[in-house]
Amino acid sequence: MATRHAKTKTPAPAPEAEPTQPTPEAEAIEAAALAEIDDQIEKRRSVVAVGYKRLYRNRALEAGRLGKAPKRSCDDWLARELAKVVLDDKERLVVSRLEAVLDENGVAHRNWNRVTPGWQGRLRMSGRMALQRIVAQRGALLLDGESREAPEAWVAKHRN
Repeated sequence: MATRHAKTKTPAPAPEAEPTQPTPEAEAIEAAALAEIDDQIEKRRSVVAVGYKRLYRNRALEAGRLGKAPKRSCDDWLARELAKVVLDDKERLVVSRLEAVLDENGVAHRNWNRVTPGWQGRLRMSGRMALQRIVAQRGALLLDGESREAPEAWVAKHRN
């Protein structure tokens, strides 16, 4: 005996939202950010290899992420969480904010070099690496007395 299957209706596709056009000011800011990133990529004597700088920039462009911060970092969960706290409105590092995050999460950093040129970048990169290990083990980032749970996939990737 043949059975009759009920036909299911597929919902009509949702109407596509009209894409918003960036303002000329926003376009100018993004163009300036991209130009600055391109200049930084070509700088010599950098700790970060040119290939990684290009990878970070291209990954951010493909994802449509605006500003300098996503184009000069790996732009993962921890990078985005830190950017919210340790960067100012011009996406520059505020060392005191980074130090506060490192202190709150138990990263010993007071003995790190703060004299030779480029120390801020090395503090940011070394601090992130040390913080990454601690956050992955704990499964959460402590910020301003709150615990922000790390995504499972991020923890799995960075847990040693």
